[in-house]
Amino acid sequence: MLDTIQQGGFFMYVILTVSVIAMSLFFERASFLYFRLRLNIEQSYQNIVRYLEKVNYRGAIEECVRIENHPLGRILKAGLLKSDKKDKDIELAMEESILKEIPVVRARINYLTMFANIATLLGLLGTIFGLITAFKGVGSASEAMRQEILAQGISMAMMTTAFGLIVAIPCIAGYYMLNNRGDYIVDQLEEKALGLYNTLTIMKRERGAA
Repeated sequence: MLDTIQQGGFFMYVILTVSVIAMSLFFERASFLYFRLRLNIEQSYQNIVRYLEKVNYRGAIEECVRIENHPLGRILKAGLLKSDKKDKDIELAMEESILKEIPVVRARINYLTMFANIATLLGLLGTIFGLITAFKGVGSASEAMRQEILAQGISMAMMTTAFGLIVAIPCIAGYYMLNNRGDYIVDQLEEKALGLYNTLTIMKRERGAA
């Protein structure tokens, strides 16, 4: 592998650097989305609802505090703290919290597509420079050596394109994997926030009717 990179020249090292950065980003984001944000969202939400069914707002808030390292806990807590206010205040509190949490969930994922494009373009640029170098070498070589020099030059030039694609394809796959996970988490947060809002507004109407 090292011999191949050395044969490909300067652009191979640049693409390799891009691949290391992209890989580090992928593992950091995957660890965050799949492990740090790992939570049984449905069960946690139902625990909070059960407290509310018993009109135990303190218990519901304590449950939110228990999972406050997850965006769900922070969002639902924001709504519960406004439970004695107007419906619009509850809605705005949770909307504001969701807007703060979405960038945290989706942070830096789109950089993977940037790295994929950079790797592809660097591969093409390396090929162009390699071909220019090869043709220059052919121009100054003897008749007997021209074919060999041209073949070696083209082979080396194509390595950068191949290496660029080898780096770009996993970057794109990683982007879609992480982006889908982020979308799933955001959808769950929005669904549970809406569910809590409906629960709180219904409880307020029932208390008002009583």
